[in-house]
Amino acid sequence: MQTITAILQVTAALGLLNVWLLRFNRPTPYRGGNAGSMREEFAAYGLPAWFPYFIGALKIGSAAALIAGLWLPVLVLPAALLLCVLMLGALSMHLKIRDPLKKSLPALFMLAIGLAICWGSTR
Repeated sequence: MQTITAILQVTAALGLLNVWLLRFNRPTPYRGGNAGSMREEFAAYGLPAWFPYFIGALKIGSAAALIAGLWLPVLVLPAALLLCVLMLGALSMHLKIRDPLKKSLPALFMLAIGLAICWGSTR
């Protein structure tokens, strides 16, 4: 079980880092509304200009804690819980602007991984 949880931790962390560090200014088919960047996506949700940086810091911090949790297991559950809360927020934003389901799939997938990490870290 520990091995599966560790794989999920790394998967979630790399996914978060990819989106927030490598694809921040790039269009993807999953961006909310018609956004071509993370800033445009948050604007489409009606959120303030500073908010992507706040959420990005939380997501990058969560990714770092998930990786560090491979050696410091006490970090895993709080990081995974934060990931779940952030993904619920992402899903609510997609619903708010009535995005098609396809655009919510990455958040749903990451929520599922976060829940699985929570479950695995308490076993």
